[in-house]
Amino acid sequence: MIKIKVVNKGGQPLPAYATSQSAGMDLRANIDSPITLHPMERKLVPTGLHIALPVGFEAQVRPRSGLALKYGITVLNTPGTVDADYRGEIMVLLINFSSEDFVINAGERIAQLVIARHEQAEFEEVEVLDETERGAGGYGHTGVK
Repeated sequence: MIKIKVVNKGGQPLPAYATSQSAGMDLRANIDSPITLHPMERKLVPTGLHIALPVGFEAQVRPRSGLALKYGITVLNTPGTVDADYRGEIMVLLINFSSEDFVINAGERIAQLVIARHEQAEFEEVEVLDETERGAGGYGHTGVK
């Protein structure tokens, strides 16, 4: 388990894993008054959290499945990436895909945060790529069954 330094400028509890095998930790809305998300409206919701990730790690902001299923609320830029060198507040860009207003209250769990390793790559320009069985087959090339 890695240690992540965090500054909590909000009044909400720190993110924590709900179970011993959870991949994500819930992020909570750090707001002074409720926010109403109208149908097809998007808003940036603060969490009050500032983190310092180790080099080689990112934090991914992902939707909560229950909010998506029950209310049509999801993270618009999913997954949102928090880079290791970012020190600003973690914000969650939510959108309401339902036909009903949705009210976000202070402390409500609005997204998940997943910590993941990543690699940086350097592109090497070539004239031809190696052949594979798939080749250039793209979206839907294997069918649905």
